[in-house]
Amino acid sequence: MSEATIELDSNTTAATAKCSNVNNNNSARSSRVGSASSGADTDADGQRFGWCGWNPPWLQRFCTAKWALFWLCWGGALQGLIVNGLINVSISTIERRFGLRSRQMGLVASGYDLASFACLVPVTYYGGRRGASKPRFIAIGLIVMGMGSLVFLLPNFLVGNYRATIAEANVCESTGVASNSSQSMIACELNEMGEGQGENLTWTVWLFLAAQLLHGAGASPLFTLGVTYIDENVSKKMSSVYLGIYYTMATVGPAIGYVFGGQLLLIYTDWMTVDPVQLSLTSDSKVWIGAWWLGFIFAAAMCLLIAVPIFGYPKLLPGAEKLQLERVSEAHANISETDDSNKVVRGLPRAVLSLLANPTFFFLNLAGATEGLVIAGFAAFLPKQIENQFSISPMYSALVMGLITVPAGGGGTFLGGYLVKKWNLACRGIIKMCLLSTTVAALFTICFLVSCPNPKFAGVTTGYKMEAGSDSPVLVASCNSNCGCSRTNYDPICGVDGVMYYSPCYAGCAQEEHADNLKRYHNCSCIEHVGWVDEGSPSSEATHFRPDATNRKCDSTCQTLPLFVVLCFILMVFTFLATMPALSATLRCVQDDQRSFALGLQWIKVRLLGTIPAPLIFGALIDESCILWQESCDKDAGGACLVYDNFYISRYMWLLALICKLGSVIFFACAWWFYVPPSKPSNANGKEDVN
Repeated sequence: MSEATIELDSNTTAATAKCSNVNNNNSARSSRVGSASSGADTDADGQRFGWCGWNPPWLQRFCTAKWALFWLCWGGALQGLIVNGLINVSISTIERRFGLRSRQMGLVASGYDLASFACLVPVTYYGGRRGASKPRFIAIGLIVMGMGSLVFLLPNFLVGNYRATIAEANVCESTGVASNSSQSMIACELNEMGEGQGENLTWTVWLFLAAQLLHGAGASPLFTLGVTYIDENVSKKMSSVYLGIYYTMATVGPAIGYVFGGQLLLIYTDWMTVDPVQLSLTSDSKVWIGAWWLGFIFAAAMCLLIAVPIFGYPKLLPGAEKLQLERVSEAHANISETDDSNKVVRGLPRAVLSLLANPTFFFLNLAGATEGLVIAGFAAFLPKQIENQFSISPMYSALVMGLITVPAGGGGTFLGGYLVKKWNLACRGIIKMCLLSTTVAALFTICFLVSCPNPKFAGVTTGYKMEAGSDSPVLVASCNSNCGCSRTNYDPICGVDGVMYYSPCYAGCAQEEHADNLKRYHNCSCIEHVGWVDEGSPSSEATHFRPDATNRKCDSTCQTLPLFVVLCFILMVFTFLATMPALSATLRCVQDDQRSFALGLQWIKVRLLGTIPAPLIFGALIDESCILWQESCDKDAGGACLVYDNFYISRYMWLLALICKLGSVIFFACAWWFYVPPSKPSNANGKEDVN
């Protein structure tokens, strides 16, 4: 920064001598005149689109702000598709596939923000310096993000095929002597001798974490340098619209990831080597694992493709210098009205102190942290909560999230940027808009109180044969006590009584048959006998037993999902309505030459106080809501949760959302209260801005 300062001072000496009695806003403007006039003398080739000196005339049609926005939008959408879409929609599937807990997946989700936290200072400091190529930083970041996607899918190929069920029939075989615990030991010994399910796969969490670190490092330039690159290459009035489009695409990315990733979960994870029909498995089965890893191959390829055109953009687009001349600073008056702050900040420590002395910037950062906490936490675990709360499949849960996120998140983000432009809001008015929208959003956190009663699970949430259940899970009852069942063989079935059972053995089923891609079970001592039912087609002459149970998931009778979707939709609209205005307020309340670094510093605070601890907090509370854990032969392997308590999981989520939203309201109010606008700020036409 010191070299840039010397150059700036030499270019502005004459201007300063003539304008010593002018206010600080015009002084800041004169410094831009000096830098712009210096840039005007540079070679025109420095503002041409191309690669390695190859910039033919026909390519220059792409060297505009609109085309730059187009490619940056794809980069932002890919970041959302990967980190907030494909990964989040696969969390519950990955937990069941590798026996991981929500705490562990919370650590994985936090890895993205940990890497961003470590990379933001050097990326924004060096990428924001004069002469640095922001597009080059962004393109290299996309390549790194693509590498992260390739690493994320590695665990699927480093472990053996997934065994959804054991090879032999998991039915009740009366032993009369062996206890259930001894049967579990025998099952573990058999697993050790063969390709058992008892293998400890918790080491895969470190590969997932490494992939997320690459994702975070690669995405760090997108929403810092990318934002400032757009802002400095368009007019002040159009900046909000361009940034609104950019952030809208970043919001649409997760929605595409939810829908795309959800559809991939309908494909069996080992579809290349295993036919699920032979296992009598369908996507309705509780032990079904979808092809969660397929989407990351597509994402990695797209990252590499999008990086190519972004590499070709110049440091500044043609006409950017003229736009900078027309800008007027709206920086907080306590900073803009001191002589030192009108100069380029000398060195990193002084830059940090300068920004921390700005109270508006400080409280906007805190508001961003509380908003980031709630958004990051629910982005990671809301699909899982919907899946378990309303007893729907991961695919359907992903579809619901996508349907909410596309219109609510994308529409709210774009509407926020549009309203700032339409109402021509100055910094104070923008902060007031954020305050009002966040207040409304806080009211609609009641959506998380909409819940369903716990699904009936024999021995866990209800007793066997509809008897009253105990406080702690008791899977052994008089109807299965002599079956010698093993807790390591989790193979849930749905009885005709609408109750889920841990396995056919724990349901006391003596017979298993395969038909119509299903496993059907008969003579189940723990399920009330139903009797004879004709299941044949009109041309069939055979009469069959109606099975006592099948290996499908019981249908939920809860009808509150539509109400939850409506309330959550409104919550998301007003949440994302404040994101673009809050960004605009952050950019306007600091000096122009501090914008890149200010965004980097803000994102560090947001990540350190919000998005890094968020998945850890949410994951821990979700684990606290678990009432039945998967049992593994390896005592150190942990295991995924099999049954959650819907009452506690909904209350935990509501309290977290409400506390974070109330914190945002307080911080936006403080930012609005402490903001001191420059004396009579005016726009390029000489009119006062609306505040």
